Amino acid sequence: MVSLQSFRNFTDGLGEQDRMMPVLFIGHGSPMNGIEDNTFSERWAQMGEELPVPAAVLVISAHWLTRGTHITAMEHPRTIHDFGGFPPALHAVQYPAPGDPVLAKATQQLITKTEVGLDHEWGLDHGTWTVVRRMYPEAHIPVLQLSIDYHQPPQYHYELAKELAALRKKGVLIIGSGNMVHNLRMVAWDRMDRPEYGYDWCIEMNELFKKHILDGNHQALIDYEKLSKSARLAIPTPDHYFPLLYTLALQTSGEQPVLFNDKELLGSLTMTSVKIG
Repeated sequence: MVSLQSFRNFTDGLGEQDRMMPVLFIGHGSPMNGIEDNTFSERWAQMGEELPVPAAVLVISAHWLTRGTHITAMEHPRTIHDFGGFPPALHAVQYPAPGDPVLAKATQQLITKTEVGLDHEWGLDHGTWTVVRRMYPEAHIPVLQLSIDYHQPPQYHYELAKELAALRKKGVLIIGSGNMVHNLRMVAWDRMDRPEYGYDWCIEMNELFKKHILDGNHQALIDYEKLSKSARLAIPTPDHYFPLLYTLALQTSGEQPVLFNDKELLGSLTMTSVKIG
């Protein structure tokens, strides 16, 4: 089919992998994790060494919210410093990973649920580069982002994500980057000296999320607002939660999720992350 020609061109030189590439959900937390050596960033670096070397990385970041769905399609995506109030050292970071216009076109054509726009303006926001630069510091692996249509419900995102499954078989590492519990308005700044702390509702929701992830109960996670009254505190807006659904949707039969970086922070955040495959 003509519509699959770009994907064929991309995959001809790769062949089928012995096993599918794992898929990740990363709790990315503060942008400072991109330059600080801590428990979280060290685990990201370790993950980069443990996983098979990917042909490319595709990230669904909480920080690229759009109307409609778009994918970065430039050869050289810029490093976006989409934050304020942080040290100059963080703003100075550049992550010059290449893009992959052919893979962008192939991904566009894999998705049938909606028309996907090829974007030449966005780049790599901090939900992507703070994590990926710790995993692949040499910036030699192509990195792309797929945007989140913020006007669509959870079920829509879960179904759209399933259409990305073929990429796993071709060595593409797909990462959802956000935070399961993310309420910045309720951060306990007075606990900066001992940040690994969660409010009762934060701990409750983190445990519920983990239970359903490990049990493979994706529908409960899609319908997260029904899990508990605490859901509205844990997810006041779904931007940081939606990337988890992209990761879960790519789980196949027999794959068991593994949790890592499972910590509550500053009362109202969690760094809990998931590896599948």
